[in-house]
Amino acid sequence: MTAMSKRRARALLRTMLRTMSIVALLASALLCSGCVRMRPAQPEIVAPPSWSAAGPDTVQSPTGDLSQWWTRLGDPVLSDLIAQALKKNTSLRTARANLREARAERSLAAANRFPTVTGTVSGSGSESNSSGSSAGNTFSAELDASWDPDVFGAKRQALRAADADLATSAADLQSTQVALIAEIATDYVDLRSYQTRLEIARRNEASQAETLQLTEWRAQAGLVSSIDVEQARSNLEQTRATIPTLETSAAQSKHELSVLLGLSPGALNPQLAATAPIPSAPDTLTVGIPAETLRQRPDVRAAERKIVAETARLWQKDAARYPTFSLSGSFILEQLLGGTALGVVTGSTYTSLTADTTATGSGLGSITQTFFDRGRIRQQIDIQNAVQEQAVISYESTVLTALKDVENALVSFQNSRQRLEALNQASEAARNAAQLAHNRYSAGLIDFQTVLDTERTALTIEDSVAQTQADRTTALIQLYKALGGGWQADATIVTPGKQGNQT
Repeated sequence: MTAMSKRRARALLRTMLRTMSIVALLASALLCSGCVRMRPAQPEIVAPPSWSAAGPDTVQSPTGDLSQWWTRLGDPVLSDLIAQALKKNTSLRTARANLREARAERSLAAANRFPTVTGTVSGSGSESNSSGSSAGNTFSAELDASWDPDVFGAKRQALRAADADLATSAADLQSTQVALIAEIATDYVDLRSYQTRLEIARRNEASQAETLQLTEWRAQAGLVSSIDVEQARSNLEQTRATIPTLETSAAQSKHELSVLLGLSPGALNPQLAATAPIPSAPDTLTVGIPAETLRQRPDVRAAERKIVAETARLWQKDAARYPTFSLSGSFILEQLLGGTALGVVTGSTYTSLTADTTATGSGLGSITQTFFDRGRIRQQIDIQNAVQEQAVISYESTVLTALKDVENALVSFQNSRQRLEALNQASEAARNAAQLAHNRYSAGLIDFQTVLDTERTALTIEDSVAQTQADRTTALIQLYKALGGGWQADATIVTPGKQGNQT
């Protein structure tokens, strides 16, 4: 290609771009009279300065690292179960797959901003014997390029939305992890509670069996009537009747834990067969201020990123009101064996012929503008406006729910301590009363009804103590969950404009 032809091609390209710019400005001016005034909604929630339900056993100050809060319960079995679940849980694996999908979507949105270049290479051969012997081989190479310049930012906003979607998926993964750990800890506490209550029931069963035997001896001696014997038997059987229910609940808790760990039901039976104490909660607890909690909670972070994504899509819809540009070009080189040539043309068509080679180049620029669509673009913007507003409302609801979760957990944790202290005192008194009643009955000083009443009371209060211990630890678990504990900030790094590291 000669130098003059190259200069002409560059001049044609500049003329084409200037023409497209003028048309774009004219089209934008025509659209100004029908502009859609977009006013993206903004959240109106402001976090309170402190927790209203914080009591004397809670301190409001920075909570420190809550990524492994369950280790503060001091139960190695629970820690081992959570470690297994973080590797095999099906919901967590699904969330990780969703994050990988979001990363790929973000990469696709970034790739859409760059030109597309494709190439084709072909060859052919021929042979003729009509007037002698001749043969020829032809090789052809074609290069096509196309690009839609992002003049009005539609693709830039699509990338911004994809960045926010990626951050949302990362926060969803973190939220799934927080919920999973809290659920495992709750089920584990339930299991230990059922096992403890089973021990209480069996211990009372043995005591009531001794009482029945004592009553039978006294009846044989003529000291009491058979009514006392039947009452003792009824009391014993009622206690025995509670044991299968507790065994069923304990087995179901084991099955639930197995599924949460991605195992078949019953897989954890050998590991969890031995009875262990209920994990105990500390007497005092440190909680952060509400603003810190909202920054920590992944569901709030996800809702916030959702607003960013929908706002970017709103501006992307708005960009549809403006012209779109397209540039394309192709370069074809056909060569016979023994010759070579090269032609490069942009904005026109150029052909260079030699004895052995043909080179052809072409370029095209276009501009597209919608002048009449009966309000379709406007309606699309109105629809996205409503979607963006819904994202803002969802964020406000998520924030209110987060604040409520913490307040409820604080109330439950504080009141469970008071209840547990009272029940411990009542349990000690009930055991003493039952022992005294048993001794006095053996001496013939009181009737059997008093013995029955004290035994039933002791059993009921002991069972309530075990349940309240579990409730207090469960309240602590729910509080850590409400505070947003259970995930690590550097486990999923998501930077706007860059891909996150794989979890």
